[in-house]
Amino acid sequence: MHRLQKKAFTVCLISLGCAKNKVDTETILAGLPQNTLIVPTARGADVVVVNTCAFIQDAQKESIDAILDVAALRSKGKVKRLLVTGCLSQRFRQELAEELPEVDRFFGTSDVKAVIDDIRAFAEHQDLSHAERLAISDPDRKGFDWNLDRQNTSPRGQAWLKIAEGCSNRCGFCVIPSVRGPLRSRPLESILQEAQALAENGVKELNVIAQDITLYGCDFASQGLPRRNIVDLLDQLEQIDVKWIRLLYAYPRNFPQGLLEKMAQSQKILPYLDIPLQHISSPVLKAMGRPVDGPTTRARIEELRRKVPGIVLRTTMMVGHPGETEDAFKELCDYVQEARFERLGVFAYSQEEGTPSGDREDQIPDDIKQERRNKLLEIQRSISRDWLASQVGQSVEVLIEGPSDESPLVYEGRTKTQAPEVDGVTYIGLHDSIKPGALVKATITDSTDYDLAAELDEA
Repeated sequence: MHRLQKKAFTVCLISLGCAKNKVDTETILAGLPQNTLIVPTARGADVVVVNTCAFIQDAQKESIDAILDVAALRSKGKVKRLLVTGCLSQRFRQELAEELPEVDRFFGTSDVKAVIDDIRAFAEHQDLSHAERLAISDPDRKGFDWNLDRQNTSPRGQAWLKIAEGCSNRCGFCVIPSVRGPLRSRPLESILQEAQALAENGVKELNVIAQDITLYGCDFASQGLPRRNIVDLLDQLEQIDVKWIRLLYAYPRNFPQGLLEKMAQSQKILPYLDIPLQHISSPVLKAMGRPVDGPTTRARIEELRRKVPGIVLRTTMMVGHPGETEDAFKELCDYVQEARFERLGVFAYSQEEGTPSGDREDQIPDDIKQERRNKLLEIQRSISRDWLASQVGQSVEVLIEGPSDESPLVYEGRTKTQAPEVDGVTYIGLHDSIKPGALVKATITDSTDYDLAAELDEA
């Protein structure tokens, strides 16, 4: 007789929202019991964790839909335990608990370790019937263990590196400070330890993320720690054996002294910056609660272009904020045409409960918001098409991510000008010498509105 094999303990992790959320999910993944089988779908899983987003209404809907799908399986016994964590449960804990009895426990944005402990306890058949259902701590990450292990799930050769949590800016439209808490900078030693481990595992590109990287270290003095800033951190990251260091999410206010000079001189820090501007009209920026006006914003972009030659700028703009007039929107369109941002995303303003912008009476109808969004995206499409076409014929480095979903005959990769997930990709033909995670030299042969095609250079 064949002995029956013991069924593996299975977990499904559903991560929604931003890359910072993804890092939390990767931390949960690394803390799972040994021999846990990670399954791609919820049906039949012992435990399902939904890590939610609540930034705007579309993200909230996506998170709720994901929870409802798993809750239906939970009610039928197709899932044994359902845990919900992240921004949505932090923000709407009571409402979710009342509406979703199928969810076993809710956790917040600071509760990664608690999620891991719950899964481990369930795997060991501990009695969790008396566990507090709303296991949500304050979103300040006081006492948060930054040294928890993490399992990188990004395509081979790249990784996100979170250097801070929360945000101390107070934009009128944004809920992040209330659900993620104030800025809490990660200790420098912890960042370097993780970066070193990632490099030893073959990572060539570190994508440095925080809600505002320019404020890194500003809170250390209040914690009795030595003063640090983003330049101090970059000095240390440059000593680690990686090829690319990419900076994302820089608030367009005061940059630490020496940051732009560091970017211009470094062989590893890419001339690429994600700097969300939101708008260019001074009245709209004031209504948004942004501490910069239009002329200051223009001067910042001009400074970046001047001090970091060849810099690639990604930004996001928000249309339809309360009080945005037709003249203000025209000013924004004219500025986008003038500034020629290499990368630009557009959000239609989302009215969020409990925010200063959400309480304003001069809300703009949804159809006008969408019309403005589409118009601005069309302007940017033309700018992107022209800029990418200008790169044809250049020999560049391409970080190979893996086979393309578009065709089995090509690989997808990214150049220095393409950040993961938010920018386009570079398609390159199959070749025996190309492996996922490799950096190869290739010549750009064609371009579309947002993507590039390239051929491998001869050795």
